[in-house]
Amino acid sequence: MFALIDCNNFYASCERVFDPTLEDKPVVILSNNDGCVIARSNEAKALGINMAAPAFMMKEVLEKHQVQVFSSNYALYGNMSNRVMCTLHELVPALEVYSIDEAFLDLRNMPYTDLDKLARRIRKTVRQYTGIPVCVGIAPTKTLAKLANRYVKEYTKTGVFLIDNDQVRDQALAATAAGDVWGVGRQYGKLLEEHGISSALDLARTDINWIKKHMSVVGERMVRELRGEPCYDLDEQPQPKKGIITSRSFGTPVTDYAILQEAVATFTARCAEKLRKQKSAAHLMHVFTFTNRHRPDQPQYYGSKVLHLPVATNSTMEMIEVAMRGLKLIFRKGYYYKKAGIMVSGLVPEDQVQTDLFAMNERKRELDRKALVALDKINRRMGRDTVRVALQGYNSSWHLRQERKSRCYTTRWAELLEIGANELR
Repeated sequence: MFALIDCNNFYASCERVFDPTLEDKPVVILSNNDGCVIARSNEAKALGINMAAPAFMMKEVLEKHQVQVFSSNYALYGNMSNRVMCTLHELVPALEVYSIDEAFLDLRNMPYTDLDKLARRIRKTVRQYTGIPVCVGIAPTKTLAKLANRYVKEYTKTGVFLIDNDQVRDQALAATAAGDVWGVGRQYGKLLEEHGISSALDLARTDINWIKKHMSVVGERMVRELRGEPCYDLDEQPQPKKGIITSRSFGTPVTDYAILQEAVATFTARCAEKLRKQKSAAHLMHVFTFTNRHRPDQPQYYGSKVLHLPVATNSTMEMIEVAMRGLKLIFRKGYYYKKAGIMVSGLVPEDQVQTDLFAMNERKRELDRKALVALDKINRRMGRDTVRVALQGYNSSWHLRQERKSRCYTTRWAELLEIGANELR
């Protein structure tokens, strides 16, 4: 049996952990630069606030219903996600982190006969240890576990749903649209609808040869999983990424080269940090920047440059040096830049890098490696960019606009929650 653990309204729940007065109140979280709604509490959903709704168009509704609005606080959400996953690791022997708020658990070797009781214990423990409410769907396959978790949110209030026999499975399948099955995308959804396959139950009962012909072997596995035949195991060690991108829209348009330089240097440092985390090195770097296409009254420009690194690297210093060469080639005066970014590709394991006779000598490369190990260790302990390359600077004018951001309660010493003597009584 597999279980899918899904945190309820995760971003809103993170905000509520540190501010209990938000309980039972409508809460929404905004995207970068406070643009659109990216998360909602159940109370906000009940008001008809839609995902991706532009915040400025919802202003009247937000004020009328006293909706609590927050800028996205990814440092907080990431840390809270890690706490949830660590708690789950303590409860089960095998786990696959599927997303920031979802995880698959392998229950096949668990010494429990009462899976419903185990699921309730998991919910209670995660809530007690982290403050985050979760739903649990349990089934013989990962696809059915995903479907069970969806079912528990829409049709029950218990927070747990167990598919352990054919009757219960068919009940959940009949209540789920075929287009909502995990693995059915928009195009396959249209195909199924055209052929009268409207529910997940219809999909599970469709001839397997037809599925294989029209939806390939991936569709065949999905249907077999809906029938209760396990085709996918846990992926406990996700494969390293084949490419990494770091880009941001600026809080205010950037026209000055020095400010743009600081932003691109920071994005490059982020890419290098991610490369080191997965123990990879990059051969190619793509530097880009562009203006706001939604402002036709301003001149438009898209600058892009792909640069080849002679020796694959994950060194922040080396990569920033190359990125600055690329930025210098694409920068044009007289434009209002809205966004910039760095993408690295051609990734190889860092212990399999082919050196170059004319590249940086090995002695300097080794010194860089030691310096970066120390840099990463300090930044993990004291906070990101506590130690940084000078070119990253301290100019905050290009940073995201986050006027409603909550405190980083778990990742910054200066923003820890303070409890006075009166609160302890």
